[in-house]
Amino acid sequence: MSTITFSTAAIVPAVPAMRLRLTARGRRVVLALAAVPLAAGIAFGALSGGSAMASNDQVATVSFETVTVMPGDTLWSIAEGIAPQADPRDVIGEITISAGVARFRAGEGANDLAARAEACVRAAKVSGRDRIVTDVQLDRQSAA
Repeated sequence: MSTITFSTAAIVPAVPAMRLRLTARGRRVVLALAAVPLAAGIAFGALSGGSAMASNDQVATVSFETVTVMPGDTLWSIAEGIAPQADPRDVIGEITISAGVARFRAGEGANDLAARAEACVRAAKVSGRDRIVTDVQLDRQSAA
């Protein structure tokens, strides 16, 4: 017959499961990261929706392509993706950017943030090429 003995050092107490705690700043960062793809999708949908005519007059339309830039993308790879048959150096010279930036405000929902970001992108497109419009700038314009 054999015996097994246990010392108190061999018995490991169970560790209680820890809850994930996020500070207010951490919650804002997580919400902002979740809102970026939503805002990009809304902006893409708004910008690629077409144009409307108020009369029978012919209206000149401007065509542009919307590209979502992901981490690791280079200007060269974006140019090759836009026009694979063309020389990327020529395409790079034609690339412009218009962007809208909105900050999360305490107490607002994701839809409100996305709507303000979309309004900023529209204002940037209307004001011309290579423009960045922030929600602060839009607030100042509407207050004036």
